[in-house]
Amino acid sequence: MVQESFEFVVYMIHACATKWNRLPSFVYRKLAESGCIQKFLVPNYEILHTQSTDFVVSDIEEYLNVRKVAI
Repeated sequence: MVQESFEFVVYMIHACATKWNRLPSFVYRKLAESGCIQKFLVPNYEILHTQSTDFVVSDIEEYLNVRKVAI
């Protein structure tokens, strides 16, 4: 993972944690276990980092919902 995508992933973990009222460590575990980081956020960094935070959080929620991952 390159520096820019790493920073983006960390930012999105904290954005999700804030929206979901969860600890960032909890959010990280859910995203890592579901493959969201390695299969969604990192590969799509070039597109996602140009979108609003709320839009990307919604995309993450949809990714987790499709995989039946409870947040």
